Amino acid sequence: MQDLATLGQRIRHFRVGRGLTLDQLGSAVGIAGSQLSLMENGRREPRLSLLTAIADTLGVRLADLLEASAPNERARLEIELTSMQRSSIYASLGLPVLRPARSLTDDALRALVGLHRELARRASEAIATPEEARRGNTLLRQRMRVVGNYLPDIERVAEDLVRGVGHSVGALTHRSVSRMAEQLGFDLVHVDDLPHSARSVTDLANGRIYLPPASIPGGHGLRSMALQAMAHRVLEHDEPATYADFLQQRLEINYFAAACLMPLTQSVNFLREAKASRNIAVEDFRDAFGVTHEAAALRLTNLATSHLDMEIHFLRVGGAGGVSKAYENDGLRLPVDVTGSTEGQLVCRRWSARVALTRTNRTTEYYQYTDTPEGTFFESTQTGSSGDDEFSITIGVPFAQAKWFRGRETINRELSRCPDETCCRRPSGDLATRWSGKAWSSAKLHAHILSPLPSGTFPGVDDQELYAFLEAHAD
Repeated sequence: MQDLATLGQRIRHFRVGRGLTLDQLGSAVGIAGSQLSLMENGRREPRLSLLTAIADTLGVRLADLLEASAPNERARLEIELTSMQRSSIYASLGLPVLRPARSLTDDALRALVGLHRELARRASEAIATPEEARRGNTLLRQRMRVVGNYLPDIERVAEDLVRGVGHSVGALTHRSVSRMAEQLGFDLVHVDDLPHSARSVTDLANGRIYLPPASIPGGHGLRSMALQAMAHRVLEHDEPATYADFLQQRLEINYFAAACLMPLTQSVNFLREAKASRNIAVEDFRDAFGVTHEAAALRLTNLATSHLDMEIHFLRVGGAGGVSKAYENDGLRLPVDVTGSTEGQLVCRRWSARVALTRTNRTTEYYQYTDTPEGTFFESTQTGSSGDDEFSITIGVPFAQAKWFRGRETINRELSRCPDETCCRRPSGDLATRWSGKAWSSAKLHAHILSPLPSGTFPGVDDQELYAFLEAHAD
């Protein structure tokens, strides 16, 4: 529709320039003036032979009519207004369509287009809600399940860059990450005044990637932050147009960073050797590449299906039992809400992800077999803490594939009947009889429920803070 609108505007531009009316030009090319009007308004596509006749009559080349750009500023604004009034955003308002007639002044036209742009911008920001995030995450998880959580194009790009700085074995060093940045035209700069809503900031004008201070606890995470920032350039990302775009880009930059920190060839060789000796363990994988337990567990999900011929599931679960990240292609039935989203849903109390959080000794991985309505799964769980909350990281596989993993000899076994609520959601009959109507409690209010999400070009990042930071560091 946009192309037809531009074509129509170009026909009108040259017709008016020749001083012809619709009827005069229509008569010259053998059509009614009303038909020509439909073409100029972008509502009818002319045949190529008719376009050729119009061009000849107007004394211009056919290529002049078919150019993709509007013939002037007024035409560009009219095209944009017409296009925006066709959008679902405008249609949802139930307002009439305003035709940009000649009587509409240029200033009025600019004001209308400006209002439509602001309406579109605010609608784009408004979709960054918890509900939209859950829907987006659900669709993304479903797509990744289809491809086995494996993105070969990003694997190749990451491996080429790592090889380009001479890295071949062991943990990727900070120096190697810096050299990768230099090859891409960036300097890594550590500052202590990053916008509070940003993990890193990339100054494209001056070729700088700003990161938190190098001395922060757990500084190994800075490698991942730097690689994620570089990934936007390497993967040629544009500014996200929708929240779904933002989620897709976030997945891709995280994948790229993991593929650099744990390169494909090295990782697959390591895991195949572990499988051959029936000793796959996330903690060994983690230590071999100097990454976090969560990063190693997620990386295992990337490679397990495509390179180890096994199905797998991953869970990050908070101290209260809610899911914050999840992936499965092994048949485990994840807890979901009515939209199909699993983020924020409670996992069964019998699953390893929650049983491990009740243990007193959490220094080592916890192993467990879990019987579910979908079958028996072997699970390995490590716990940790972040801020004022604790969490668990779980990797699991179907029973038949437990033979490849360390900890398979465990005698820990639990029976889960979830999603049947009698499994662990409802109190027993005796407890319900004893306490029903005799207790009162106040729920803990999670701070994030009341915290507004900064809205801007990049969801969650405050534009004002971002641009003020860049201006302060521009010199």
